[in-house]
Amino acid sequence: MKKWISLLLTGVLCLTAGCGSGQEQSAELTPVTLNEVAHSIFYAPQYVAIENGYFAEEGIDLTLVTGFGADKVATALVSGEADIGFMGSESSIYIYNQNPDDYIVNFAQLTQRAGNFLVAREPMDDFRWEDLKGSYVLGGRKGGMPQMVFEFILKKNNIDPAADLSIDQSIDFGSTAAAFTGNDAEFTVEFEPSATALETEGVGYVVASLGEASGYVPYTAYSVKQSYLAEHPDVLQAFTNALQKGMDYVQSHTPEEIAKVIQPQFEETDLDTITKIVTRYYEQDTWKDNLVFEKESFDLLQNILQEAGELPAWTPYENLVNTEFAVKAAE
Repeated sequence: MKKWISLLLTGVLCLTAGCGSGQEQSAELTPVTLNEVAHSIFYAPQYVAIENGYFAEEGIDLTLVTGFGADKVATALVSGEADIGFMGSESSIYIYNQNPDDYIVNFAQLTQRAGNFLVAREPMDDFRWEDLKGSYVLGGRKGGMPQMVFEFILKKNNIDPAADLSIDQSIDFGSTAAAFTGNDAEFTVEFEPSATALETEGVGYVVASLGEASGYVPYTAYSVKQSYLAEHPDVLQAFTNALQKGMDYVQSHTPEEIAKVIQPQFEETDLDTITKIVTRYYEQDTWKDNLVFEKESFDLLQNILQEAGELPAWTPYENLVNTEFAVKAAE
C-alpha cells in the first residue's frame, strides 16, 4: 500500500520559491521515497512532520510507502526502490554481516521504547508476566524487534521463551490481530491501533506494555545505503531537520494536540481513539527529544540480538551509525 503525500502548500511555496506555476515550484523540491515498517501512531513525530509541512519547509517532496515488515523495508532499501528506510536497526546488522558492497547505515533514531502491547483474551487486572507460562501466544517474526524484545522481557522475568510457553511466529506482520479473533490463542502481541481495536471490539484486553517492561530500547531508526549517504548529505540533513521539528512538537504539545495534527494519517480511526493511543505512548516516554542514535543504545540492541541467538557477530557502532545529521538538527 502506498500513501502518496503531497507536502506542497501554496502559501509556503509562495514564501519560499515565489508564486510561479505549480510545476516550477515542485521542481525545486527534492523527491524522497521513505519506506516505513508499519503505519502506526507509534511514529507520531514523523506524521507531525508530514502534516505540519516540515519536509516541504526543508525542501523535500516526500513519498511515504508502508512496507509491512522490516525485512520488506530492508529489501526495498537495498534494491534502490526506497531512498530511506524506517525500521528496526537490527536489519542493518544483518545486512552488514552478509558482506554486501553497499550496506546500510542508521542516521536517526525515532523511538526509545517498544511500541507494542500484550493483549489477553480476558481482562487481567493483576497481570504478571509469569501468567504467560503454559499459554499460547501470537508473537512476531523470528529475528524481528517485536519478537526479540518480547523474548528479552520473558527472560528478565525468568521465563524460557522456548520451554515455558508456545509462541506462534508463523503469522505475517500486521495480521496477528485478525488471527487472534478467530483462533484459540490466549494472548497476542500487538502494535497500535490494533491493540485498541481489539479492546473496542471486546475481543481482547491490553494487560501490559512491552515498552514499559523492556525499558529504553532503540526500537526504530532511519537508515540509508552508504552510497546514498555519500551522494546526498544535504538531503539527509534536510530530512533529519524536518524530523527534529516533529520531535520538538511532540515534546512541547499535549496528546490531544498531537492527535489532531496526525488524524489525517489515520482517517479510519476516530479522534478519541487516536488521542487514547497517543496518550499511551506519550505517558511511557516513547519518543526521544532528539534523533541521536547513541552507542549505549546500539550496544543494548546487540545484547538483545545476542540473547535471542540472532547476532551474527558483534558489529562496530562506528560502522553502522552516523550521528552527524541528528546532532546538527538538534543544535
